[in-house]
Amino acid sequence: MSHCLPPNSRAKVTLVGAGPGDPDLLTLKAVKAIQSASVLLVDDLVHPDVLKHADKNVRIIHVGKRGGCRSTPQAFIEKLMAQEALAGETVVRLKGGDPMLFGRADEEIQALKDAGIELAVVPGITAALAGAASIQQSLTLRGISRSVAFVTLAQANHSTKNSPSNQPISNPNADTLVYYMGRKDAAKIAKQLIIQSAQGGIHSEHSPVLILEAVSTVRERLWTSNLAELADGKADHWFDSSSPALIMVGEALRGKSTKVQNVSDSECSDPKIYNSLQDSRILANGRRRA
Repeated sequence: MSHCLPPNSRAKVTLVGAGPGDPDLLTLKAVKAIQSASVLLVDDLVHPDVLKHADKNVRIIHVGKRGGCRSTPQAFIEKLMAQEALAGETVVRLKGGDPMLFGRADEEIQALKDAGIELAVVPGITAALAGAASIQQSLTLRGISRSVAFVTLAQANHSTKNSPSNQPISNPNADTLVYYMGRKDAAKIAKQLIIQSAQGGIHSEHSPVLILEAVSTVRERLWTSNLAELADGKADHWFDSSSPALIMVGEALRGKSTKVQNVSDSECSDPKIYNSLQDSRILANGRRRA
């Protein structure tokens, strides 16, 4: 059981969402926080241009955490935030996307409260919403999809009182599913959903699937198919392990899948097909992305 200390009037940390990748998607409040920082603790997925808003004398500390790569231990990050704040520094913790979604913000917030450090949170645009905007496809659709779930299969490396056995959480039964950090489990996700469909789940082997990589950046790519193809591993060799990926599933995406994918099944996993969504020739109806 944690015991929070009284706030230290001169110690403060701000958790800031840096958005999905495009530095132009920063909020004004995020820019102001970055400008005021004397110490920046920066995640790997934060675009380098975001740091251009910082003061020239700012101290930048990279505390990256990437799946499958060497990562900065969470306990070290929490200790470093508290240490710098208690030393009188204006600390900004820059996180990719929104800090309150799959960003371990709860652990950092609790650690700061336990140390008696004041904190603030500046939200950012999360990748799922930036992705929907990029492909111009709503995640909800009147009469078809009125629920959306953001899901991750990523597991903490230690048990907590809320997940003592550290077992994966089953897939939710929302109309539209958006999986973060699901690249290595893509086929497994699809197989589980197909199995669930036989048990009353709402997603079948024919359900549309969109995979978006490097959302909102110049490296953004799109793969479209269905759950059966994903379960068969058709996307496995398409993925770029250096780029973050979103896996979107649901009937709300069917129109986009039909409009974008005009290739045979044998071609659907070729990464050259969708290497740049900024090329208007990719879209069957010739519309250019905003």
